[in-house]
Amino acid sequence: MKPSLSRARCLGAAWLLTCAASGALAQTVPDVASPTTPTAAPATATPTNTTRIGTFKQVQGDAWIGADAARRAVQPGAGVGVTDRLSTGPQGAATLTLKDGTVLTMGPGTVMDLSQFQFDATTQQGNFLLDLLRGSVRVVTGLLSKVNPELFKVQTPTSVVGVRGTDFIVETQDAR
Repeated sequence: MKPSLSRARCLGAAWLLTCAASGALAQTVPDVASPTTPTAAPATATPTNTTRIGTFKQVQGDAWIGADAARRAVQPGAGVGVTDRLSTGPQGAATLTLKDGTVLTMGPGTVMDLSQFQFDATTQQGNFLLDLLRGSVRVVTGLLSKVNPELFKVQTPTSVVGVRGTDFIVETQDAR
């Protein structure tokens, strides 16, 4: 079904509590493995393009990087590149951190493309465009949104959200 309703909600911790109560997300603690995180060595796979813009910090359940035919499972430590398609399974969730400090937490059944990301650590200039095709994502913004809020955007099938906050959720829902 094609998503027909998109909305942004500033729920902060309430969203994580709801997801945690439903079992969709594990406790998110950056750089610390949770009890449900496998202790295997981090994936050494490189992003599908050569510029690494971020890193998966936590993965629960099924999470993939790449388009359907070429997708591969990810583990904490795996790299993310510009234009990568990221997705989670119906019981999956993943958290990744981008170079500017932006943290993206993908909910279950999410598909999104990191369409644009440029960040110069020296000048703190750049831009960000995330295409949320299905599901939900919580965004805790980093330096890009603080320096250039007009260049930090989240796009859904029915809208574009210009960011003016630092912690928000965007969710798409299937037509009913």
